[in-house]
Amino acid sequence: MILEVSKLKIHPGKNGEFEKEAASAAPIFAAAKGCRSARLLRVKEDPDSYLLLVEWDSLEDHTITFWSSDGFRQWRQKVGGLFADPARIEHAADSLTIFGGS
Repeated sequence: MILEVSKLKIHPGKNGEFEKEAASAAPIFAAAKGCRSARLLRVKEDPDSYLLLVEWDSLEDHTITFWSSDGFRQWRQKVGGLFADPARIEHAADSLTIFGGS
């Protein structure tokens, strides 16, 4: 499993619109090959910033299959104009469970 961690900076005052568009994109992620889940978290220290956490079966499911899909183009069409800065994207894989989890 690969965790995509995207830091998204939204134009001030556009939070409601961004959250609405992101929620409407749930079917895009649900239909994407290898996508297990997607969560959007608002950063407490910076209310115009969000973390998008998406679990993928493999890195390629995200960086090759999804990024070249119509679904990705639809996602970017919905939310891309609301970004104040380009998204910062990192990928992580489990390495060590420190506490909790299964």
